[in-house]
Amino acid sequence: MKLKSEILGYSLISIVEEMGISLRKSSYSHNIKERADHSCIVANNEGKILAQAEHLPVHLGSFYVGFKNFLKYIEENDIKIEEGDMFIVNDPYIIGTHLNDITIIRPVFYSGKLAFFVANKAHHIDVGGIYAGSINWECKNLYEEGIVIQPVKIMRKNRLCKEILKIIKFKIATFEIFLGDLFAQISSNILGERRLVELVHNYGLEVFNNEISNFLENTKIKVLKSLSKFKEGKYYAEDYLEYDTSLIKICCNLEFKKNGIKINFNGTSKQLDKPLNAVFGVTFASSSFAIRCLIEDPELPINDGFYSILEVEAERGSLLNPVKPAPVSAGNTETSQRIVDVIFKALSHAYSELIPAASQGTMNNLILSGKYENGEKWIYYETIGGGFGARFNKDGVNAVQVNMTNTMNTPVEEIERNYPLMVFKYEIRQDSCGSGKWRGGCGIERGFLALDEINVSIIAERNIIKPYGLAGGFEGENGEILLLKGNETKKLPSKFSFKLNKGGILIIKTPGGGGYGKPHERDLKLIISDLLNEYISIEKAVKDYNLDYQNIKSIIDKLKI
Repeated sequence: MKLKSEILGYSLISIVEEMGISLRKSSYSHNIKERADHSCIVANNEGKILAQAEHLPVHLGSFYVGFKNFLKYIEENDIKIEEGDMFIVNDPYIIGTHLNDITIIRPVFYSGKLAFFVANKAHHIDVGGIYAGSINWECKNLYEEGIVIQPVKIMRKNRLCKEILKIIKFKIATFEIFLGDLFAQISSNILGERRLVELVHNYGLEVFNNEISNFLENTKIKVLKSLSKFKEGKYYAEDYLEYDTSLIKICCNLEFKKNGIKINFNGTSKQLDKPLNAVFGVTFASSSFAIRCLIEDPELPINDGFYSILEVEAERGSLLNPVKPAPVSAGNTETSQRIVDVIFKALSHAYSELIPAASQGTMNNLILSGKYENGEKWIYYETIGGGFGARFNKDGVNAVQVNMTNTMNTPVEEIERNYPLMVFKYEIRQDSCGSGKWRGGCGIERGFLALDEINVSIIAERNIIKPYGLAGGFEGENGEILLLKGNETKKLPSKFSFKLNKGGILIIKTPGGGGYGKPHERDLKLIISDLLNEYISIEKAVKDYNLDYQNIKSIIDKLKI
């Protein structure tokens, strides 16, 4: 019988993966079709997560909180769920994350009764608000960030509710792209519904539900068994976010218990009138991701069985559980990363061989906007990768998205074909890795030349506090944002908005990962390899690894010939 539950459980995972492929291939915006900034799940009629695809951790973990909030809202507002309905919602205080993430939910009926939900969440490049791209450091409340959609039917009896689209249309600058992405989300859910009904039909609803319950319970058993290697105990750490020239504290109190893990964030700073606040769905998602990383089984399915072993608490009114209408657009991207960092840091005191040094710790949000020659508005959004932290017996990874994001690279060709931009530099950032017995991953250097006047908005992190190393490893290099005007180079803060004139140059240097272990223990062959690959300069090798300059330069010169 266990085999049947495994077959059905992984069949559900296959369905949500196919939903994601459909969504990406039929979307309009570069942010979904190129960067894959979307996620898909299946839940039962009680809102329990049955399956999720390997999409974005910050989306997926938030569904565990968001679905319960969604069903509570439906009940409290006496909204009847009927066959052929589909809901749209982006209110972060209900569905969790930020306003750009539009969630589309399809109730799935079987034999005339509500049995399941299929849902997807996708980041739309603009959802209104007073700033292009709906993510800006100057936003002081949620309503300045964009249109707030509480759960409402976007379809009734399988017919589109055009009145809802009319309301949305006049709030959004790039409505045609928005509509294309929305239709892709709707189609993805219809596909998921069809596949799910076919699967249930093969076994019958009662058998299916029983076997899926077994699958969830088996997942929980596997998780608890894997976590049993950790002794019962309490661990604490703190880390910081950058708020102009001051620092905002995040505190982590983690406890291993017999039946799971408890994390509370008591002592964390109060909520801000800036968009670093993370709604509780994001806080739970970040916590669950960090715990998932402790489990060695790469094939472990993530579902309600996994989530149920985790208890997360954050004081209401704090940075990690704000009160509406506090702005939250960057809590989803930046604060989520720091939550992972501080949990890892807490665990590193006792389990350093299982925990990586800090990765870049930011998504480096970049929003560019302007107008084409015909007057039509355009908006470009991306997050930029950086260095992954070094691990015990393993170097960090260069130039990757880390932790709470799993998006892909936006190809240079896609950027230059659609926007008045030239990407004149896109390379691994030399000397950004933290040195150690195992070095951290290097960051990225990405340079843009404006071919027209462009509005720029940046929200990034780790430009003041560097990513920490472990076990004697050095810190990774912090990020830098540079504006070039003629012969003048101006260093910008990590959170900033400005106009970039035609011919202006913007360079973003992302942080590197921290190192692991003492640098003097690093194998010379590995240092030489880093030098030949230009991950580090001879000057950094001499300084961090205590080498003789002339000797190492002579070796490198000979090998390069």
